[in-house]
Amino acid sequence: MKVVIMAGGKGTRIASIASDIPKPMIEICGKPILLHQIECLKKNGLTDITLVTGHLGHFIKEYFGDGSKFGVNISYFEEKVPLGTAGALYKIEGLTEDFLLLCGDTIFDIDFSKLIDFHKSNNADATLVSHPNSHPYDSSLLVTEILPPESAGGLPADSHRVIKWMNKEDERLWYKNRVNAGIELISPRLLKKAAKNLSSEKIDLDRDILKPHVKDSAIYAYDTPEYIKDMGTPDRYYSVEKDIKSGLVEKRNLSHRQKAVFLDRDGTINKYAGFLTDIKQMELLPGAADAIREINNSGYLAVVITNQPVIARGEISFEQLNEIHNKLEVLLGKEGAYIDALYYCPHHPDKGFEGERPEYKKICGCRKPSTGLIEQAAKDFNIDVSNSFMIGDSEQDAECGRKAGCKKSIRIATNGNLHDALKEII
Repeated sequence: MKVVIMAGGKGTRIASIASDIPKPMIEICGKPILLHQIECLKKNGLTDITLVTGHLGHFIKEYFGDGSKFGVNISYFEEKVPLGTAGALYKIEGLTEDFLLLCGDTIFDIDFSKLIDFHKSNNADATLVSHPNSHPYDSSLLVTEILPPESAGGLPADSHRVIKWMNKEDERLWYKNRVNAGIELISPRLLKKAAKNLSSEKIDLDRDILKPHVKDSAIYAYDTPEYIKDMGTPDRYYSVEKDIKSGLVEKRNLSHRQKAVFLDRDGTINKYAGFLTDIKQMELLPGAADAIREINNSGYLAVVITNQPVIARGEISFEQLNEIHNKLEVLLGKEGAYIDALYYCPHHPDKGFEGERPEYKKICGCRKPSTGLIEQAAKDFNIDVSNSFMIGDSEQDAECGRKAGCKKSIRIATNGNLHDALKEII
């Protein structure tokens, strides 16, 4: 598969680090950002690379040449005038098959084989890598289609097909922290479709190609907790430098076994309010965001595992529960924290109550203290449960962690201090 890297950025916001070379050539931990990218691509068997250069592009060409000394094959497309984030794609020769598109100012380490398999399995026009981050409020967000329970085996399922695109200036209230990470797999058929409505050679990938075709094209979001961060500002540069030195960047690649902190929801992250059915009741506990941010920085995944019998009891709809969880993610995001995933059980074993949903009144394998939710998370993210932890405010939570084989299962007081529990872990 061909890889196209947009390597023409001027790096205006990061000029204090280096202003006399292209942004992708800024060194971090002793080598250019672009070399970090190429080494990751090579590790994944992706060696056919086209670099799109512009401002001071001769520095890039002099350093990398034809790529042979780095074990890859590099060709170049030079923008004589700025063509935007996608204009060059209509001028590069040989883009006749699906290709990988990257920004040259991003440090990442991901298992591209999983991304490519996902793209092919959906016969996608475009697949956008998405992830949670610590600043979703100023990031572009993707909203995906949720299939109704009756068409998804009794539970709502995320199809991962993008149905809405929210730019950072768009009005938004409660939303999932699903940020467009700037790594895309693109089919030439999408470029051909978009070409009919383009009036300029300067083309923005997001605003001119992807966003306008969300409704009439197969555009998918590929969620991953793997490491992807841009070098847009000095603060982010130094943060990434620290993560490279600590080994965090490489460890988050899903080809490696992951460690997680599994977290209960009510009484652990948010204030316990009985059976929470009103979105107004969703309030973070003091210090909860700080604690989860500590998990985010530690190398552990933060995964919420929660029983939600309000579905079985008929007290709330799946849509309402989804909005409550979106609010949880927004509240965390406002404090620079995020969860990597959330799994919930909608079942309850006791029957005979007015308004209940009989199809969800059953004994299942996902309701804590059963371990089904942890098992699903472990499968999705290659988690080593034996090196992971469970934290919750009930004996059900503690027993779930023990039964799943967690390294330690910690019970805190309801509405207690989550940060204190982390002292036993990280």
